[in-house]
Amino acid sequence: MRHLHTLRLIDTVARVGSIRKAAEDTAITASALNRRIQRFEEELGFEIFERVPSGMRLNPAGELVLLHYRNQNSDLQRVLSQIADLSGVRRGHVTIAVSQALLPFFLPKQISLYRSKHPGVTFQANVRDRIQAERDLATFESDLALVFEPVHMVEFQVLHLVQQPIYAIIARDHPLAGETMLRLRDCIDIPHVVPRTDFGVRSLLDAALKRSARRLSPVLETDSFELIRHYVLHEHVVGFHTGLGLEADAELRCIRIAPQDLPAGNLILGQMKGRSLPVAASRFADQLVEAMQTLIEGRVTDLP
Repeated sequence: MRHLHTLRLIDTVARVGSIRKAAEDTAITASALNRRIQRFEEELGFEIFERVPSGMRLNPAGELVLLHYRNQNSDLQRVLSQIADLSGVRRGHVTIAVSQALLPFFLPKQISLYRSKHPGVTFQANVRDRIQAERDLATFESDLALVFEPVHMVEFQVLHLVQQPIYAIIARDHPLAGETMLRLRDCIDIPHVVPRTDFGVRSLLDAALKRSARRLSPVLETDSFELIRHYVLHEHVVGFHTGLGLEADAELRCIRIAPQDLPAGNLILGQMKGRSLPVAASRFADQLVEAMQTLIEGRVTDLP
């Protein structure tokens, strides 16, 4: 515990890449912060940062030190949450990296439900794409990740997986609004809007179209599913979305894309391999698993 505060400061410098910015964020002078790092390096016997023109960058020794600190800090938070449980007062803090598509409806309900039972627990939701979410777990920026179609899965321990069909979202006065299922060609032969290539929905669309002569030609490409949901109301275009991120809407129709054209993807809840989660994060993960199992079947197909 001796160097705990110094290690927190080092962690901040590593994240922001600058002593000046880290000093501003931690209410300490830049010169005092620099001296603390130098004293730590002298005691350790190794430098942990490279001083580069753009700021500060961890060297391999620094990466090992920081990984050790983050592991120790994670274990400490787990112990503290267990101690809080002994008193019958659930406390703690849960950080979750989450796909943007789940933000408007699914995640707020789940956090609110958990806090209604355990008001002492606070949350931090980090909006991440599928690559950033895995990086968050590896660097202990997030306890959990709930992402669609993760990429690498190297440090990713799967807690639960549900298959997610892809839906076309259109305005209720769209010519296709009366259909119960759509072929992919029906959607891309008319004006359409799509997420950027770093999103799982887009990767599934691109993979499906490799088998055909058709190609995407979007009128709008974006990193915002919220923009897609709203834009289809302003022009007779087709948008694409995962099922769990949708809710009944008086203005929108959500119609499944035929699975032979566009196979379902995987929505995965995970944590860093080998990590013991704090109690609050572990129990929130259990709640998410139950919610995913309950909500996925028939949830969107029942939309009017």
